Amino acid sequence: MEEIAFTMQLKPGVAAEYQRRHDEIWPELTALLTQAGIYDYSIYLDEGSGRLFAVQKRWPGHLADTLPAQAIMQRWWAYMADLMETNPDNSPVVKPLTRVFHQD
Repeated sequence: MEEIAFTMQLKPGVAAEYQRRHDEIWPELTALLTQAGIYDYSIYLDEGSGRLFAVQKRWPGHLADTLPAQAIMQRWWAYMADLMETNPDNSPVVKPLTRVFHQD
């Protein structure tokens, strides 16, 4: 199992809409994430800064690196692009985090 953590940034005033869209996440997107070996995926919001903190676990042999080429992923990024900082391809700007402590 691999665990990764990263941050993303919302634009001001869009937290409620970001929440609404994730409350209604597309079943085909959740299926794609599961098929790619991603599980136990959570995103947290710092409401004061609009900073998102995400943690996801990945099974050995995961295919997460193939997700950017998938049409469903590209559609989701385009759908979310008006709410967050994005790269030219509409993917969210992701800043990887380094684990400095863990306790089971």
